[in-house]
Amino acid sequence: MADSVTEQIAALNDEDWAIREEAAAALGGFRDPRAVGPLVCLLRDADHAVRQAAIGALTAIGEPSVPVLGLCLSDPQPGVQEAASSVLALIADERVLIPLIDALGNQDWIVRMHAAKALRRIKDARAIEPLIPLLQDKVKAVREEATIALAEIGDAALPSLLEALKHPEWLVRLHAVEALGKSRSADAVEPLLWALFNDHDQAVREDVIRALGQLGDGRALEFLVTVMKEPGLRPLAVDALGKIGDRRAVQVLIAVLEGGDRPVASRTVAGCGDSWDEEMETQGAAVRALGSLGDESAIPVLLKALEPTVTRADAAAALTRFGSQVIAPLLTIMTQTSDENLRFHVKDALAKVGWRAGRI
Repeated sequence: MADSVTEQIAALNDEDWAIREEAAAALGGFRDPRAVGPLVCLLRDADHAVRQAAIGALTAIGEPSVPVLGLCLSDPQPGVQEAASSVLALIADERVLIPLIDALGNQDWIVRMHAAKALRRIKDARAIEPLIPLLQDKVKAVREEATIALAEIGDAALPSLLEALKHPEWLVRLHAVEALGKSRSADAVEPLLWALFNDHDQAVREDVIRALGQLGDGRALEFLVTVMKEPGLRPLAVDALGKIGDRRAVQVLIAVLEGGDRPVASRTVAGCGDSWDEEMETQGAAVRALGSLGDESAIPVLLKALEPTVTRADAAAALTRFGSQVIAPLLTIMTQTSDENLRFHVKDALAKVGWRAGRI
C-alpha cells in the first residue's frame, strides 16, 4: 500500500497545477529524501507557483537535495539554474564547491549572485580567486554577495583582498575595502590606513573610514582625527570614532559640538536643501558617538545639544545611555522650557532612564 510520500510524488504529475503545487508543498513538510528527484523535475514546470513550491520543498528537505541541485547548475534551462542556485544559497555544502565556483562565471547574474552567497556558507579558500573578479561585476547585488563571501572566508582571503586594494579598477578597491571591514581582521588596519591617504577615489576613501569603524581598532584614531578636516570625510570620521570605542576620542567629539576646529566652509548636504550643511551632519554624528562611548564628561555638552533641533533627538537618545544620572538635569530643563518639542524629547528620555511619567 502506498504511503503518503509516494502518493504526493505521484500527484506531482497531475494535470491540475494546483494539485501539483499542493503536493510539492506537502513533500516539503515530509522532508523525505525520496522526493528530491521528482521535485527537481518540477523546477521545469510551466507554472510559476508550482516551481516556487518545489523550490520551497527542496529547501526544506535540505542536505539530501544538495548534490542533485549542484548538477542543475549546468542545466540547459536558465530557469532551472536560477532555481537550483537560489536553493543552494541557503543549504549548500562542500559537495557542490566546484559547481558553485564554475557558476560564478555564469552569464545569468542571478546565478552568479546565488553562487557567491552559497560559497559564503562553505567558506572554502579555493573560492577566493574566482570570487575576486566579481568585485567588479556589472551588477551591484553580485558585487555585494562576493564581498560578503570573501569576508566570511576569513583570514585565508586576506592576502587577495589586500592585493585588491591596489587594483586599477575603483570598484574592486571599493569592495575589497568593504570585505576587509567585515573581516574584523586586525591585519587590515594598516593597509586600510594606507588606502585612506593614498587612494585617489573619494568613494573608496569614504568606505575605508567606514571599514575602520567596523574594525574598531584604536590605531586608527589619530588618523581619523586628521581626515576630519576634509570636506566629505568629516561626518564619516566622527561616526567611525564612536564605533571604535576609544575614549581618547571623547574630547575631540566634545570639541566638534562646541564648535572647535570647525571648517571655514561646510558643504551643503545633497538632497537636503541649502539650509542643511555637512557640519550639521557632523554634529549629529558626534552626539551619537558620545552616546556610544558613554563617558560621563560628555553629559553637559549632550544636555546643551538638546537645544538645537538638528541634534535634539540624537542628544536625547544619547543621554539615555547614562541612566539615572541625567534625571535631575533633564527635569530642570522640563521646568525651564515651554518648547513642546523639546519637552517631548526630554520626557521620552526620562521615561527611558526609569523616571515615572506621573512625577513630571
